Amino acid sequence: MGRVVNPHDLLRLAPGTPDFPDAPAWVAASLKRAPFVVVRRAVSVDGSIAVGIRGAVRSERFGSWLDPRYVERVLEPETLLANSKPSITRAELPAFALLEAIAPLCDSSGYVWGPTGSAAFELASGSPTVTQTSDLDLVMRAPEPLDRAAAKTLFDALSQAAHDHGMRIDMQIQTQDGAFSLAEYVHPGARVMLRCADGPRLVADPWQTSQAA
Repeated sequence: MGRVVNPHDLLRLAPGTPDFPDAPAWVAASLKRAPFVVVRRAVSVDGSIAVGIRGAVRSERFGSWLDPRYVERVLEPETLLANSKPSITRAELPAFALLEAIAPLCDSSGYVWGPTGSAAFELASGSPTVTQTSDLDLVMRAPEPLDRAAAKTLFDALSQAAHDHGMRIDMQIQTQDGAFSLAEYVHPGARVMLRCADGPRLVADPWQTSQAA
């Protein structure tokens, strides 16, 4: 695989992918049901990709490493909205209903964005993953600084939409070096926790990671 992958990308495993070492018993059944893993935020080891595997319940999560040659397809969060839709019977679930409602808000920001978490996994794999109580997790790509006033406007609009749907929404902002919570960034002058491949950093400016607290 020649392309670079990013945290939250979903990877479809190629036929013949070896078993993951030290994996709990539920992993094999989960991958048979939906042969997808999600890219984790970690420093690459010998060219391998840090991946996470999800099971049928929240407590079933397993982190491992994947040789890039076993990646059949890469699905980025920002491609899922255009190329995948929930089934008619599941589109009314709160997470999917909220995703549809906030799409114009996020599109108007001018930044590339998409769903992550359970909503992304179901859109990518077609395997029922979202529940009635699932939160909606999002990522927005912002390689250049995001104006705090614009961020506050977006945050307020997303929060209102989430309130109207009776659920929780979490937007992560992805920079060149890591990701941070939109909810933390909207407070003027506040430092944010930037989650990087080599660990978290408390920074004043997420686009200038040398400005650590």
